[in-house]
Amino acid sequence: MANKRTVFFVSDQTGVTAETMGHSLLTQFDGLDLSPVTLPFISTVDKAAQAVMRINSAAREDGARPVVFSTLVDDEVRAVVMQAECLYLDFFEAFLGPMEQELGQSSSHALGRAHGMTDVAAYTARINATNFALANDDGSQTRDYERADVILVGVSRSGKTPTCVYMALQYGIYAANYPLVDDDLESRRLPAMLEPFRGKLFGLTIRPDRLQQIRQERRPDSRYSSIAQCNYEVRAAEQLLERYGIPFLDTTDTSIEEIASRVLERKGIGRRARP
Repeated sequence: MANKRTVFFVSDQTGVTAETMGHSLLTQFDGLDLSPVTLPFISTVDKAAQAVMRINSAAREDGARPVVFSTLVDDEVRAVVMQAECLYLDFFEAFLGPMEQELGQSSSHALGRAHGMTDVAAYTARINATNFALANDDGSQTRDYERADVILVGVSRSGKTPTCVYMALQYGIYAANYPLVDDDLESRRLPAMLEPFRGKLFGLTIRPDRLQQIRQERRPDSRYSSIAQCNYEVRAAEQLLERYGIPFLDTTDTSIEEIASRVLERKGIGRRARP
């Protein structure tokens, strides 16, 4: 079996659902040289035919059938793409049939429902939470911390900002973050502005060598990105978190999605909205 494979995520909308589910399945297979391609907005027969041409071209170049993850809803469009030289995996077809039988009702086959704004209140909650996360990023302001569901603390570049934004945008969680800097680490004391909110704190840490790689991309060959500084900050931050009994998580080999889920689980925070 050839190791090189092109993987297509084909959708009549953005392709986010196909990408998310497809990548989850692909993580179960090691040692493959996978080349991902997303084909969004394949909503007509003509676009489907163009997609088939790309898929067949990849099959010839790779010498192996591409894997196609599909969330196409329209039967006619789906029938065209299914003729491509590929392994065609249809997420909607796999689940809609059994659901129709169980619920005794045919699905609507309506385009865009997966990402439509069907719940305006939930959508508004997510936008408001995202605005909160951006306004309270990196300790830029602390006066709204009483509104926060969680406050992430940790050294610079440990994953605080993307985790806060993800929790806000996906689940409507009000998440702020505060960086632990040299003054905090040297004093070995929790910053005074965080003291009233100890119950909301959750720490993120990271392996020093990985932290150095990230910082090196941002500020190459600086004290900030030196392995000595990274070692010191990570060690001092973890000691500070342990001293105050603040739970924390190592983010080195963990995706943003998993970090967010673990933070919410360990803090006992319910998800206010669904994407």
